[in-house]
Amino acid sequence: MTSPVTLAVIIGAHGVTGEVRLKLFTEDVDSFKVHKAFNNGALTLKSIRAGNNIIARFAEIADRNAAEGARGTELTVPRTALPPLAEGEYYHADLIGLSCVSTEGEALGTCVAVENFGAGDVLEIERPDKKRFMVPMNADAVPEWGDVIVIDGRFAA
Repeated sequence: MTSPVTLAVIIGAHGVTGEVRLKLFTEDVDSFKVHKAFNNGALTLKSIRAGNNIIARFAEIADRNAAEGARGTELTVPRTALPPLAEGEYYHADLIGLSCVSTEGEALGTCVAVENFGAGDVLEIERPDKKRFMVPMNADAVPEWGDVIVIDGRFAA
């Protein structure tokens, strides 16, 4: 995997001095703030703080107008900037776009999203007919993944 990995997205302005609100796709603020440059050096993180919202300041965003203009900007880093994975770990970006098959070999569709509503990761799978279903990302439902995601047929109804 050589494509950049999205760690956050700017969701709006905060105040009038150019601070922005972020939606993080990392485990926590600490795993985000170890990175200082984003989008191939186009944005440089100056500060970040957590509270009710994640608020960040970037050197290149000087005022509220620039912060509003940056809404929707995905903050990416090169894959090589991420720590190596331990056995059984994965990055969401590695699962999105993978083909999904049942344990019986039936083609099920493509993983289009990985969500976490608090109880663990959930894969959103889009079938060829564009209908979608969700599967918990655990050993019972997803016994293996790699080049494809294998889903136990009981969870692919």
